[in-house]
Amino acid sequence: MKEKLGVDLPADFPEESYPGFASPIVVKSHQTGRVACGLARFGLIPAWAKDDKISRHTYNARSETAAEKPSYRTAWRQRQFGLVLVDNFYEPSYESGKAVRWKIALASGDPFGIACLWDRWTDPASGERVVSFSMLTVNADAHPVMQQFHKPGDEKRTPVVIAPALHDAWLSADAPQAAELMGWQHMPALVACPAPRI
Repeated sequence: MKEKLGVDLPADFPEESYPGFASPIVVKSHQTGRVACGLARFGLIPAWAKDDKISRHTYNARSETAAEKPSYRTAWRQRQFGLVLVDNFYEPSYESGKAVRWKIALASGDPFGIACLWDRWTDPASGERVVSFSMLTVNADAHPVMQQFHKPGDEKRTPVVIAPALHDAWLSADAPQAAELMGWQHMPALVACPAPRI
């Protein structure tokens, strides 16, 4: 990650991340331009939430509606764009009739960043400050790799993988520029293969 993205990974993140888990994300200050990497909780908790239960439903944000949805619109307007750092991610294939976990990675084998929205929330009970995020997704009905996943009849979706050359453009984007990057046509080449569950 230091070589490819210019950031040091924080310590103590899990081997695999699921909603509710900590994951490394990269953010950029719009005031100073400083880029930093830290841990954030997978499943966005908007600042106005009374508790953290909403995060069970906010791990993915549809890029087409994120600017209007109450959970995401403040983060979008305030340009709280980040990159979730991963080596790969997993999706279910139903080709055999049951869900089989497949691993998706860059064709290059490099680690990469998935576009996310992030927010800060203060737990009213404990006073704890929580940074959390949602991965942004786009339609993948025509994507050469991602169209094969999810249940038959369901819309095909993919997380938005930001090409390395566009990392700074994404982190620095205003809302219209961010919307322009929300398409799989900008994404680097992906490969997929069946993967055993750890």
